Amino acid sequence: MLNTKTRIAGGLFILFLFCQGLCYARITMPGVFGNDMVLQRGIKIPVWGNSDPGAHIIAELGTVRATTKADTEGKWMVRFPKFKAGGPYTLKIYEKGKPAEGLELKGILIGDVWVASGQSNMEWQVQQSADAENEIANANFSNIRFLPVAHDKKLIPQTDISSGKWQVCDSANVKEFSAVAYFFARKIHRDHNVPVGIIQSTWGGTPVESWTSREMLLSSPISRQAVLANDTLRDPYDFVQDSLNVIRFWDIVLNPQDKADKIVPSTEYDDSGWTETEMPRLIKDFGIGPYEGVMWLRKKVLLPERFEGKDLVVNVGHPEFNYSLYFNGEEICKAVWNSNPTHRYTIPAHLVKKGENVVSIRLAMIWNGGGIYPPADSLYITDGSSKISLAGKWLYQKDIEPALPRIMDYHYRPAVLFNAMINPVIPYGIKGFIWYQGEANAPEAYHYRKLFPMLITDWRERWGQGNLPFLYVQLANFKKRKDTPSESDWAELREAQTLTLSQPNTGMACIIDIGEADNIHPTNKQEVGRRLALIADKMVYGRNDRIASGPVYKSAKTEGNRVRISFTNTGSGLSAKDGRQVTGFAIAGNDRKFHWAKAVIEGNEVVVYSDKVVSPEAVRYAWADNPECNLVNSEGLPAVPFRTDDWKGITRK
Repeated sequence: MLNTKTRIAGGLFILFLFCQGLCYARITMPGVFGNDMVLQRGIKIPVWGNSDPGAHIIAELGTVRATTKADTEGKWMVRFPKFKAGGPYTLKIYEKGKPAEGLELKGILIGDVWVASGQSNMEWQVQQSADAENEIANANFSNIRFLPVAHDKKLIPQTDISSGKWQVCDSANVKEFSAVAYFFARKIHRDHNVPVGIIQSTWGGTPVESWTSREMLLSSPISRQAVLANDTLRDPYDFVQDSLNVIRFWDIVLNPQDKADKIVPSTEYDDSGWTETEMPRLIKDFGIGPYEGVMWLRKKVLLPERFEGKDLVVNVGHPEFNYSLYFNGEEICKAVWNSNPTHRYTIPAHLVKKGENVVSIRLAMIWNGGGIYPPADSLYITDGSSKISLAGKWLYQKDIEPALPRIMDYHYRPAVLFNAMINPVIPYGIKGFIWYQGEANAPEAYHYRKLFPMLITDWRERWGQGNLPFLYVQLANFKKRKDTPSESDWAELREAQTLTLSQPNTGMACIIDIGEADNIHPTNKQEVGRRLALIADKMVYGRNDRIASGPVYKSAKTEGNRVRISFTNTGSGLSAKDGRQVTGFAIAGNDRKFHWAKAVIEGNEVVVYSDKVVSPEAVRYAWADNPECNLVNSEGLPAVPFRTDDWKGITRK
């Protein structure tokens, strides 16, 4: 039997060996590198990682070798010489004399890499977009690769992403890719026969400040105080607690709690204490004030005998956000983020009975939104030959299910997304950036004039590849259309985006014609991606003969009671998209009261006037949340919204 000293010595030896194993620093690389990645052609390709301090590192890309020595912290970087588009290649990284202990990454292509970033409209998935089923079925492009960077937020810059790996674009993987980025990449790949890599770093509902570095934000009085407020946060405690609340929040939103889905939709359920309301309508019209949580709606509907025993179709108009639909206690659908944009569903024949039937809807009211959009004739049940309206009196009840936890939305905080989702991929070699964001900054649109160029400058300086192309999407038309000319924070945000074109090597895709009044996430992402690619064709790929933008305001000249507007990017001429009279112009005199104007196309100019304005001082075009406007160039691209005045707007404090 071993004595005590021997046992202790043996235990210490084993512990020593264990610690030695833990302390052994093998070669590692950050998550931006991986199998199936795309590396940027035409530049010296940066590749980096960690190892033992002072280790002699050998890197081989195909038959090309590069060497370096790790610094005192074990950090190393090599730069391969310029490669032409092609592949696949294998990348091997190992310490001199220890090839068996190294890394090997396979299936690598050389092509063009674009960083796709922004908020929800850039994050919006292929499976959520128009014609999704067909697009997914035909999305087999082995030379298009995506790296979706996982959501993460940090108070200090990180050197690695929390998770995410390169994926080959096919019907299995494409569903959750950014639709805008996919359609952009597809056109670039087809037009230029080059592999395309997309580093997708997106998070819905986030302002531009979240994506900008602390150092850059501290340089401006607009953002300085908000950045310093981050210093009160306790990372990771606050972020972890908020993340747990987010998980609970979405569990309640997406999954009925306490078996409510088995109880509330039942035909036997007692709803006598519920409140009556008219449907369709939005929560803001309920008269209950701001509300976030789950709301249940019920309606008893009488069906004629001829409906009994038939498959019926129910159309529930356009419920906002996430909802579930039930008929006589059975779930008919569970729609998540407009997963069925038509909102039409089949009611199986075995559920249908003559006389009284019960329709129930579980609505997740979030972000002070929710409800069912009008018109009333979009709510009905039909057997194919006749309709029974579901509009009118419904009963509703809130707080049947647990309350939603309070979410602090720390991902809104300045710099936290830059730290966790942008900094870790710098300085990966790239071709440029595509960006779709601005909705979250609309209430402070005037500041966006400074904040957006700050982000562009910040990223370019940190990547160290000069003035990399920065292509972005202007906000689409959205919200209820107004009958008279009025002020608009969305119009002012679009103006800030247009002014950003003064930055070098920038391009803007105008989509003022393809938005949706009742959907902040318009589904036609194919055209958004195409228009970004048109700009890339002209600005990045040298096709200078392309018309890549709609008409852009150039100058205005007053001629009596008329104003003559000149444009650039007119192609072979201007026209009204629908063949009718030109719409979208408003004109004002020195009283600054705008009136709808008549507009006549004369060559590459538009003459604007109104009988109500004798001495015009200002002209505006498409200046509204959701303007009715139709001026296009010969390529069918819409004129960019503009104004000739510089009068103080509603977001200029």
